[in-house]
Amino acid sequence: MPVLDLQQLNDFLAEHFPQGEQYGALESVGPGTAVMRLAVSAQHLRPGGSVSGPAMMGLADVAVYAALLTRIGPVPLAVTSNLNINFLRKPLAGADLIADARMLKVGRMLGVGEVYLYSGADAARAGTDPVAHATLTYAIPQ
Repeated sequence: MPVLDLQQLNDFLAEHFPQGEQYGALESVGPGTAVMRLAVSAQHLRPGGSVSGPAMMGLADVAVYAALLTRIGPVPLAVTSNLNINFLRKPLAGADLIADARMLKVGRMLGVGEVYLYSGADAARAGTDPVAHATLTYAIPQ
């Protein structure tokens, strides 16, 4: 059972990280997991019509943050201490991005998670290859 459910996590993010909504919306959470969707719009595109790296990194970051909070509870000062992302292929033009995040390890001071980004509304469920993969480390305040 997650420490925070979907509604509690959405309420927490709205109060403590309202700017996070520009990076996507939470669709589901579980113990140490989170799925987010970014409705790609013109603000997320770079020249040539590709989704920008910063937009994908923001989605990945917030998705892992949400997955972490399902394990540690409402800790607003947990912060990213490392983000490594591999861009694997160009996302589909005009398609949503889906982030599928999970925590790999959660300790007292650090949480390590990974996230796969998929392009297209049902891409993650349809077995489509990811467009990016990221690993993140979060520092958890004492």
